[in-house]
Amino acid sequence: MIELQHDEEFAVLTIRRPSALNALSFELIGQIGQCIGQAGRSSARALIITGEGAKSFCAGADIKELQNRSLAAQREGAELGQAVFALLDRLPIPSIALVNGFAFGGGCELALACTLRLALPNAKFGLPEVKLGLIPGYGGTQRLPRLVGVGRALEMVMTGRTVGAEEALSMGLVNRIVQTPALDAAKAYAREFSGHGLRALQFAREAVQRSVDLPLSEGLRMEADLSTLAYRTRDAEEGMQAFVDKRKPDFKDE
Repeated sequence: MIELQHDEEFAVLTIRRPSALNALSFELIGQIGQCIGQAGRSSARALIITGEGAKSFCAGADIKELQNRSLAAQREGAELGQAVFALLDRLPIPSIALVNGFAFGGGCELALACTLRLALPNAKFGLPEVKLGLIPGYGGTQRLPRLVGVGRALEMVMTGRTVGAEEALSMGLVNRIVQTPALDAAKAYAREFSGHGLRALQFAREAVQRSVDLPLSEGLRMEADLSTLAYRTRDAEEGMQAFVDKRKPDFKDE
């Protein structure tokens, strides 16, 4: 099952299927989509995604579900995973993958879809689909090179090898390695930005994420547009006035 809880100012989505290393069935993927929507409609300042237990964040797709399916069903499965994980791009709050243990296949792709990634020292990342005669289908071939570069992404996808936490940090796959208690560490990390106005955070995320798809000249125009929109928010007025007054701003997400 997928559980969504509110912990202080955060929404916490937990994959609870430890008996199968938190592997994703199509039903669970649908539940993840529902929970992402609920988190976006809540008062949470960030969404933290993790897996139950110390052994696995998410070991990927449920292989038994992938067998003996029609071509149309195979396509629909890939599109479902892509569509659900893409919801994180449109989520009005930032998302953080808190990776505890295995993040393989679809689990790695779920982490890649989050805004930011934290890893415990035992975290292991991989896209091993090639070992089954397959390739990633939930966005891994597209998001991984945007994070780590084409060469490193090709190596991971073509060899299917596992990357540990330290290597993942060095190659830019994760933002930080954190210690236990992991959820406390994730909340502390989220508080480094969750106090800022959500409008500014949304504009910042959009500007950076869209930059990889645009030539520099077009990206600069897009940045100017979003920067101008940011100036028109009440939070910008409050932030600048607070700076002049030498006080902490009181953002209202407006």
